[in-house]
Amino acid sequence: MIVYPNAKINLGLNVLRKRNDGYHDIDSVFYPVEWKDILEIIPAEEQSQVTASYSGLPIPGDQNDNLCLKAYQLLAKDYALSGIKMHLHKIIPMGAGLGGGSADGAYMLRILNTFFSLEIDDEKLENYAAQLGSDCPFFIKNQAAHVTGRGEKMVPIPLDLSNYFILLINPGLHIGTREAYAGISPSELFPSPLEIVNSPIENWKSNLKNDFETSAFALFPEIKNIKESLYAQGALYASMTGSGSTVYGIFSNDPKELAKGFTSKNYQVFISK
Repeated sequence: MIVYPNAKINLGLNVLRKRNDGYHDIDSVFYPVEWKDILEIIPAEEQSQVTASYSGLPIPGDQNDNLCLKAYQLLAKDYALSGIKMHLHKIIPMGAGLGGGSADGAYMLRILNTFFSLEIDDEKLENYAAQLGSDCPFFIKNQAAHVTGRGEKMVPIPLDLSNYFILLINPGLHIGTREAYAGISPSELFPSPLEIVNSPIENWKSNLKNDFETSAFALFPEIKNIKESLYAQGALYASMTGSGSTVYGIFSNDPKELAKGFTSKNYQVFISK
């Protein structure tokens, strides 16, 4: 069985306050995009064997800490799962604000639910996903959502950008989570992204912001340059997503010629429609 975990972008990201548990409360809108990994599972030759293999982009760190394996272990505590062979082909850039790892973990829950006919409903799958990571529950329903709390509280919204093209550019710069939050001054003074995305897209440029941009642009001017270039080339809205470093632009017309210019700089580039 094969599934295709997809990325997401943040349409606005307000960091509201630091919590007592060390996390931060945020206010954002998540929107799914078509940049996808490939995840496959098949039955293992031995009943209790669980093995994993990987290809595509190199995955840093201990591969035994992969969220896909953690998803299997999480369900195996409550259900009698037999052994599997898993293969993940990594295409979505990592540490890029796109939620690729979170998507992989959530999709593993989804594929296991189908593969073993567990009949777990979405609400319970979201609870399992929240144990994997803050962004993971989003990818269970995988539709536009208003996101609050530390990122785990989601309310689906009827936002449809299918009439637009979304050009995503990843310059390959790594911004650590701790580094990103170190440059943040939490504030509750600004409008919710939900309020802004419900207005015409022409209003977004002046009102919809990502709190991580200020510190990211100071550390990596290249990211700021990408955003400015997207606006100069006609983007209706452009922003860094998450804590970076991927930048996206929303266009009325296909930006494939513009994309070629970024590809020539050895950036990872994708157009989602």
